[in-house]
Amino acid sequence: MKNFSITPIEIIKSFTKNRSLIYQMSKREVVGRYKGSLMGLLWSFFNPALMLVIYTFVFSIIFKARWPGVTNNLEFAGILFAGLIIYSLFSECISRSPSLILSNVNYVKKVIFPLEILSWIALGSSLFHASVSVIVLLGFMLFLTGGLHWTVVLFPLVIFPLLLLTMGISWILASLGTYSRDIGQVISFIVMAMMFMSPIFFPSSAFPESYRVLFYLNPLTFIIEQSRDVLLWGEMPNWRGLGLYLIASSFIAWIGFAWFQKTRKGFADVL
Repeated sequence: MKNFSITPIEIIKSFTKNRSLIYQMSKREVVGRYKGSLMGLLWSFFNPALMLVIYTFVFSIIFKARWPGVTNNLEFAGILFAGLIIYSLFSECISRSPSLILSNVNYVKKVIFPLEILSWIALGSSLFHASVSVIVLLGFMLFLTGGLHWTVVLFPLVIFPLLLLTMGISWILASLGTYSRDIGQVISFIVMAMMFMSPIFFPSSAFPESYRVLFYLNPLTFIIEQSRDVLLWGEMPNWRGLGLYLIASSFIAWIGFAWFQKTRKGFADVL
């Protein structure tokens, strides 16, 4: 039986070797989601735009919700939406991970296929929708404030460590989900809990100080706060924090990849 490399360099080699296939399959997945609908791919734009309108109406107009230090009620919707973009990017990919192998049995049994790229494909699809949502958010802020901060160009650097972390967790869950069908149910609960344990609906300062350590153990907390800094408030990101996050997420990505490579030999036996 073939032995699969688990070295960190193999992650890069696999991605570069299969980048065209990853792109084509990610594109097919995105297009397939809207196949048969009247407006097709335009829904990828209208969905986040309509959600932003709803958030604006409910939180800014009806509840008149305020964010500490922000005087414009309408800005609360943008702050909320920015947090939800990060959460949706992470949760969409992670929630799908336990069923990645189960929903692609033919790739395991009938063809020679680089199974490790299934997680890249899931991430690519999630990243596309997140990118569209960011464009909608920036359009909203441009309308609201009349301009954008130059720091928005730093956003890809801010979310890059999160993408690595997501890939590491995705590889682990894709493997575990193949051997145990219960993993998907557990992950759904955990991902939901992470939404309320992150600064999406309220700032980190509003969280009880005695439990704040749990708040910052949530990997979404730091990235959400840094994303708001560069997208909405024109502040430079915490480079030291991002550097430490990058080191940790790179290690987790390698651990996840190594786990997947070590356990993939048994996939065909349990499917």
